[in-house]
Amino acid sequence: MAAGIRSIPDILHDVLVNIQDIVRAEVRLAKAELGEELKAARSGGLLIGAGAVAAIFSALFLLLACVYALGRVVPNWAAALIVAAAVGVAAAVTLGLGVKRFKTIQAAPETAASLKENFRWAKQQTR
Repeated sequence: MAAGIRSIPDILHDVLVNIQDIVRAEVRLAKAELGEELKAARSGGLLIGAGAVAAIFSALFLLLACVYALGRVVPNWAAALIVAAAVGVAAAVTLGLGVKRFKTIQAAPETAASLKENFRWAKQQTR
């Protein structure tokens, strides 16, 4: 064989090594990106959790206090209904804010773009 000509097994070995390196790099990138996104998701989750707990306690205590107060003006069932509706609105607003924050999170956009580019590169190399 001439000095500049490589055998097919050598070429295939080099291609496989390069693909392994690319995959390892993509996994490292995905881990880093997902770690960043999980930090952002944690704050949204904490807001939803805090909103849910506050809504539960608020509903219980407000229902109790307001039902007694409104029970003097309207029938007891109407007083409980009025208070429950007000607490429901507050809970919906808090939970809506948490869900809105979750929707802004994008899972590993750089990794997805990089994987597409690597796929195109590998496809061109096999032609």
